[in-house]
Amino acid sequence: MYVERASRLPGAVVWTNTPLRPGVGRVLPDGCMDLLWHDGRLMVAGPDTRAYLPNGVTGPWAGVRFYPGTAPALLGVPAHELRDRRVALADLWPASRVRRMSDRVNAAPDPASGLEELALRQAAGAEPPDPLLRQVVTALDAGRPVAATADELGVGARQLHRRSLSAFGYGPKTLARILRLRRALALARAGVPFAQTAARAGYADQAHLARDVRQLSGLPLGELLGRGG
Repeated sequence: MYVERASRLPGAVVWTNTPLRPGVGRVLPDGCMDLLWHDGRLMVAGPDTRAYLPNGVTGPWAGVRFYPGTAPALLGVPAHELRDRRVALADLWPASRVRRMSDRVNAAPDPASGLEELALRQAAGAEPPDPLLRQVVTALDAGRPVAATADELGVGARQLHRRSLSAFGYGPKTLARILRLRRALALARAGVPFAQTAARAGYADQAHLARDVRQLSGLPLGELLGRGG
């Protein structure tokens, strides 16, 4: 069962998940990166460009999902280096440091709260998030075109692309597409008809919505929402 709550770290979410059986729990692209705990170990989930399927993995998970664009400054790794990957934290930081962190998380009342404390400590020692990155997310999530967003923020298209690769793991067009998918799924899950969902989320038509959902999630929209198949 999946449960989440707002974190004390601004913009972040703390979550736990215990899959009912191996192979369930399709993780959809969301523009975010996560600090993970599983079976006593610490890992990082990079930004996804397609659905991630945790095949063969059982047992409880905990995580801190960072606001889009904020994790690289805390981890010290550009997001594009972790795109579509799950890596051990010890592959990014010195093993002795990660062992100490793992011990603290494992000794916490629960792994989720231990991870949150770890994230808060990292944030306290890092530079503040670049405000331009939050503005990019806000504009694209509101459906603003990439070119218009760059103009409004006073950055060139190439500079925006470079900064997006480092912060989000991919260019602003891919980020806009993923954020649009999130808007569409929120509408569809709230019972909005698919045609209206497509229009309100910013798709050309329902067929465009259907293609994008299948490409990003690997499933037809109805099946993804549990309405078909």
